[in-house]
Amino acid sequence: MENFFAFADLLRSLKTTKRRGWVLRGVHDPESVADHMYRMAMLALTVDTTKCNVSREHCAKMALVHDLAESIVGDIAPCDNVPKEEKQRREMDAMKHIQELLPAEAGAEVLALFEEYESGQSPAACLVKDLDKFDMILQAYEYEKADKRPGGLQEFFDSTEGKFKTELVQGWVAELRTKRTEWIERQTTCTSPQ
Repeated sequence: MENFFAFADLLRSLKTTKRRGWVLRGVHDPESVADHMYRMAMLALTVDTTKCNVSREHCAKMALVHDLAESIVGDIAPCDNVPKEEKQRREMDAMKHIQELLPAEAGAEVLALFEEYESGQSPAACLVKDLDKFDMILQAYEYEKADKRPGGLQEFFDSTEGKFKTELVQGWVAELRTKRTEWIERQTTCTSPQ
């Protein structure tokens, strides 16, 4: 039972670990890592399997696992200047520790999902990586609206430009960009001097 409670405590830490990118940008009440993973998993469950040759359930599990290592290593941001290889090593060490806390079958599945996501080679991993980036820019748009900062989080959109690989999520991104552009134009019009 001790391992069960240790694992549960790691999950608790994901609920309280604020996503670092938002914290660094001064976002009021930023989402937690768990918030991000949950929305990604729910988005995965909405995928039209006739358009994407993936299992919704498999993608949802991968979304729930992809940032699990952050319960130990924290949310390492690009500005932390941690080399990619070092970040990968830390995260893999964390995932192996987490695997040891779980029953053998569950631990093996969690580690395999993480490794599949990290490799980015399978159709499911490509989709979940797209969901990861999409959730980030959707969240950026939502923060811009909530904080009344039209275009204030543009760097998040710029960082994903041309990086979406799946046709489904590319469509979502195009629609989001249209909605955001229209909203920014309305805000600019409303605040311009007459």
